[in-house]
Amino acid sequence: MSLPTRVNRHNGYDSSDFVQREFDNVLGRFFGGIRDYNGGTLTPFSVDVREDQDHLYVDAELPGFRKEDVDITLENQTLTISAQRNQETKHDGDKNNPDQGGYLLRERHQARFLRSFTLPATVSDQKCQAKLQDGVLTITLDKREESKPRKIQVS
Repeated sequence: MSLPTRVNRHNGYDSSDFVQREFDNVLGRFFGGIRDYNGGTLTPFSVDVREDQDHLYVDAELPGFRKEDVDITLENQTLTISAQRNQETKHDGDKNNPDQGGYLLRERHQARFLRSFTLPATVSDQKCQAKLQDGVLTITLDKREESKPRKIQVS
């Protein structure tokens, strides 16, 4: 079986490699992924923001991330979600020992996610819940009591 290989020329710099990498970056930005120069991907995963009378919900797709990989901060009405998945190393193997199962082709690299949202003043920063399930992070933020609609009795 023949696998694609990349040969670096000119002391690690190949002009065609540079052009290809820049082209990949342009297409990646257009179609939703940005390749960084360390082989990782900054991926703008899809995010939905919705609200009801009592809560604001943020649903972010984070496929392949574990809860340990995710960091959520809420400060000065700014919600920031960041996540980083590092490159797996358990199957690196030893080239001289085929029984250890080294990679023949490796396309899954580290991925990073970073999004920030300015929240409306109606959202309380006192109570926030987050849950990661099936690759979807759901953040539930309570609205301030004084901002909730209230029923006024007609007399």
